[in-house]
Amino acid sequence: MSTSFDDAELSFDTDDDGLVPPSNPVAAIREYDPINLTSDEFWAQDAPEREKLFRQMREQRPVSWHRPVETALIPDPDDPGLWAVLRHKDIVEVSQRNDVFVSGYGVLFDLLPPMFLEMALSFLSMDNPQHDKIRKLVSAAFTPKQIKRIESDIAARAKRIVAAAAERDHVDFVGDIARHLPIEMFGDMFGIPEGMREAAGHAADEIVAWADPDLLAGRDPAEVQVEAALRIHDIAEQLIAEQEQNPQDNLLGALLAAEVDGEKLTEFEIGAVMTLFSVAATDTTRHTASFAVKALTDFPEQRAWLWEDFEGRINTAIEEFLRYASVVLTFRRTAVAEYELGGQQILPGDKVVMMYGSGNWDSDVFDNPDAFDLQRHPNRHVTFGGGGIHFCLGSQLAKTMLRCLFRELHAQMPDFVAGEPKLMKTNFMRAVVELPFQTNVKR
Repeated sequence: MSTSFDDAELSFDTDDDGLVPPSNPVAAIREYDPINLTSDEFWAQDAPEREKLFRQMREQRPVSWHRPVETALIPDPDDPGLWAVLRHKDIVEVSQRNDVFVSGYGVLFDLLPPMFLEMALSFLSMDNPQHDKIRKLVSAAFTPKQIKRIESDIAARAKRIVAAAAERDHVDFVGDIARHLPIEMFGDMFGIPEGMREAAGHAADEIVAWADPDLLAGRDPAEVQVEAALRIHDIAEQLIAEQEQNPQDNLLGALLAAEVDGEKLTEFEIGAVMTLFSVAATDTTRHTASFAVKALTDFPEQRAWLWEDFEGRINTAIEEFLRYASVVLTFRRTAVAEYELGGQQILPGDKVVMMYGSGNWDSDVFDNPDAFDLQRHPNRHVTFGGGGIHFCLGSQLAKTMLRCLFRELHAQMPDFVAGEPKLMKTNFMRAVVELPFQTNVKR
C-alpha cells in the first residue's frame, strides 16, 4: 500500500540527456543486508545454490536493501544500492504497479552503456504512453490466431532440426538442436535471409554475454554489447531497404507501415525492436529447452509420465519446464512514488530488482518447489513476468516452439541422455552454453 515519508527531501532532476531518476538522502544511510545478493560470487552459483539463501530471505527479509552490483559494467560511484524483491506476491505487485515502479530509467540489474540500452531494449524500457503505442504495433505478430497460423511451419522446422541431430549419436544439444528453432522463427518474423541468420544469432549471444569472462575472452564487455547491437541494426537497415523495394508480409513490413500518433517509426526505432527480439525470441526458449532435457534425464519417472500421453500432458509439462528453468533471472524497476512493499519503505529513486528464480521457488505458492513435477497445477510461475504491461509478449510463441520441439524429441529420440551443462556466468539470464547430449540410448 502507498505510504508517506515527509522527512525525506525527494526531487526529480534533469540533465543534458533528459529526465534522470529522483534522488533522496535516505538511500545513502540505509544499512546493507548481511547476505550479499549482488556479489559476483553469489551469481557465479547455479539456481539450487542461490535458492538456499533466497529461501532464508523470503522467510525473514523478503524485501531487503543491498549494495550495488559488485562488478558493474558501468560503475556509478553515486549508486547507493537496490532493493531485492524475493517473494512471488511482491514480484507480482511490483510488476502490476507500473504507475509506481517504472522502466524508463533502466530494466537490467547491471548498469549498462546508455547507447546500448537505447539500441537494444525498445519498448521493454519504456513507460506509458510510449510503451503501449510501440507494443501494440508489435503485438499483431503474436496474437493466438497468428501463432496458430504459423504452428505447422514451427512443427516442420522442429522435425527437420531433430532429424538432423538424430543421425549422430553424440551432439551438443544447445548448438545442434535448441538454438536453431528460435533463430529460424526470429528470421521468419523479420524476413532475415538464411545466409544472415547465423550472424544475427551470434550477435544475440554476444548481447547477453557481458558478465561472463569465458565468453568475453578478454574483450571489453561494453564494446562487445554495443558492437553486437550495431550488427543487428546493420542487418535491419539492409532489410528495410529491401522491404521498401519489395514489401513482404512479416513483422518488419508491419513496423514500416505503422504509424504512431501520425508518425512513422524511424529506422533506428525499428532496429531497436529487432535487437530486442533477437534476444527475447531466441535465447529464452533455447535455454528452457536445455534445462528441460537435463531434468527429464535426471528424473526418469517424470519423462515416463509425459511420454505415456504426450499430447494430453505436454501443455502442463511446459509450464513446469518454464518454472523449473527460470531462465530470466532478474529485471529491475525504479520507484517514482513512495510505497510500502514487503514491510519496507520504498522511496522515489530507489531501484527495485525482481528475482524471478526466487519467486518461482516460493513455498507459499508452490508445493515442494524444489521438485521437478510435470503434473504441477496450477503453476503460477513468473517466468514471463508477474503480469502488468511488460508481461512477455512472446509467451505463446515460446510455448508453441517448446511443444513442437519436445514432440519431435519424443518421436525421434525418446531415450536421449543429457549430460552436465556448461552455464553462462551472468546475473541476467540462466543460460546454457553447452550441453553434451546422447541422441539414441537404449536402456
